[in-house]
Amino acid sequence: MNAIKKPVNIVNVTYAHTGGSVNTDGMGMREMQQRVFAKRDAQHLLVKAPPASGKSRALMFVALDKLYNQDRKKVIVAVPERSIGASFSSTKLTEHGFFADWEVKPEHNLCDAGSSQGKVGAFIDFLDGPDAVLVCTHATLRFAFEKLAPEAFNGTVLAIDEFHHVSADTEANRLGALLRDVMNGSDVHIVAMTGSYFRGDSVPVLSAEDEARFMPVTFNYYDQLNGYEYLHSLGIGHHFYQGRYTDAITEVFDLDKKTILHIPNVNSGESTKDKIEEVGFIIDSIGHVESTDPDTGIMEVRRNDNGEILRVADLVDDTDQKKRADTLHYLNTVASKDRDGVDVILALGMAKEGFDWPFAEHALTVGYRASLTEVIQIIGRVTRDSPGKDHAQFTNLIAEPDAPQSEVKVSVNNMLKAITASLLMEQVLAQNFEFKTKRTDDDQPTPPGVIKIHGFKEPSTDRVKQIVETDLNDLKATILQDDTFAKAAIGSVDPEMTNKILIPKIIRERYPDLDESQVEELRQQVVVDSVIKNGEVKIVGDKRFLKMSDKFVNIDDININLIDSVNPFQRAFEVISKSVTPSVLRIISDAITATRVEVTEEEALALWPKIQQWAKVNGRRPSVRSDEPTEKRYAEVVLFLQRKRQEREAAQRATDMADES
Repeated sequence: MNAIKKPVNIVNVTYAHTGGSVNTDGMGMREMQQRVFAKRDAQHLLVKAPPASGKSRALMFVALDKLYNQDRKKVIVAVPERSIGASFSSTKLTEHGFFADWEVKPEHNLCDAGSSQGKVGAFIDFLDGPDAVLVCTHATLRFAFEKLAPEAFNGTVLAIDEFHHVSADTEANRLGALLRDVMNGSDVHIVAMTGSYFRGDSVPVLSAEDEARFMPVTFNYYDQLNGYEYLHSLGIGHHFYQGRYTDAITEVFDLDKKTILHIPNVNSGESTKDKIEEVGFIIDSIGHVESTDPDTGIMEVRRNDNGEILRVADLVDDTDQKKRADTLHYLNTVASKDRDGVDVILALGMAKEGFDWPFAEHALTVGYRASLTEVIQIIGRVTRDSPGKDHAQFTNLIAEPDAPQSEVKVSVNNMLKAITASLLMEQVLAQNFEFKTKRTDDDQPTPPGVIKIHGFKEPSTDRVKQIVETDLNDLKATILQDDTFAKAAIGSVDPEMTNKILIPKIIRERYPDLDESQVEELRQQVVVDSVIKNGEVKIVGDKRFLKMSDKFVNIDDININLIDSVNPFQRAFEVISKSVTPSVLRIISDAITATRVEVTEEEALALWPKIQQWAKVNGRRPSVRSDEPTEKRYAEVVLFLQRKRQEREAAQRATDMADES
């Protein structure tokens, strides 16, 4: 067996469990639902809120208000999978103080068995009939769109759950194009809901002009988790292995924790290509199967270590569709309410978004996940509040690169991207701060949650304020998914190059409507927010100190130039260096060097004054053979400038010779 060098968690966030996000008001609404209901008059609502925050019930409140008070006649709810439709089944809201109940007649629940295309007739009949509410899948909605003119949706409320399944790419995503046609061709009201607005393929969910038509309501992860009653902390860690993951999984599989274990996709490098055999290995690592319930498919497995019985659900084996449907039904109806109903769930593509197992404590995922959405959805399975659950854990088991492999570059990139995804999650899960400009004559006490920074440019327009308030994490996701930035994030590029050239370039590409002053305001917001959230804050007496680049700085003395001197995501490389052996670290370093960011004229001009200063201080030119990344980069820039000068001189000589002849 290959021993794994276990690192500490990359992310370990502690919360106050105030109870604020789960307590309800006189109408039965949680904090997030109150925020959404306050915006109920908007024609198009975009709700971004974490898993388990109550988005489905928030939709019920808004939709009923639109039916009773805003002259809407129909509500259509579309979900990505049939199993998620249960979240929108009939609910007695009046018992908790609301003015009406949510009622879905059985014939209008189109998430039962049968093909999506075959249910289009029932969808059309609903539009022509007297009843008010229908629930269907995204696929049924898409097929219905194709049969109907946009004006057929006049008078309706269209609610789309897990909205990140829509895409601005109209060629690849028909639902996105059809939705746009209906928005433009009818008076439809839309409520779009998502627990994760990131797309792994970097394609935006909506175009900028379409998104501007939506009223955003954001409830962040920190507000949600800090307001729980029971869950106190969340950890995110990566563990690296060589060989087969089935030999290494026992190192990170804690049988005392309620666990969802996602095995790798069969097309990934981590897969053995035999998913059934992999499940067998995992079960054997737990113990011996004593019995299997014929009605639910739940296995009782006697543990090898202490003889206790664990109840295990297998959602990987899809050879018997009825058996898997029975297991899913048991998990949704019994295990979701009974803590002893199941202990381990083994899955491949299932048990992610919309799957509700409140008792789950550990999400153990094998293999790199390219989609940030998928990572967030998996983490969301364990961040539900539940009695007896104090800590939730996400562990990603990833293959180490091996020198003889032909796929070293791919393996290294996967490691880096998995870790930068976790660093993004750290940003998402941390407390939000408001940043203000610190003025020389400002002697007023700073309110809680506010940090004042010398030289900081506050948002000056409503557009930049809106991006900061509702889109900052999505912008960070775009930055971290950028290939050029991924190489810079691990420290191979000067921090100021990262902060002042690469990040603004990505901002301009994502928001082409912003002018240069707005780009700079947004750039400062991204960098400051990232550095502060990555930093460690210590309180000494009545002063607060922030750790940046291995030194503590008095928060009252922070200025924008100091923050720009820090690479906000350099911890990616620090995490790897502490988590793998020296030989593997060398392989990673070599692969990074081989794919180093090319020098651009923009970077060279930005770094030249710093290179001159470096040479003056050190009494020599920087060396390309240096082990120190900054010096090495400076040397590469000098070589680049020399080549450019030689090219210009050669071109000038050619011009002169042509003139003479």
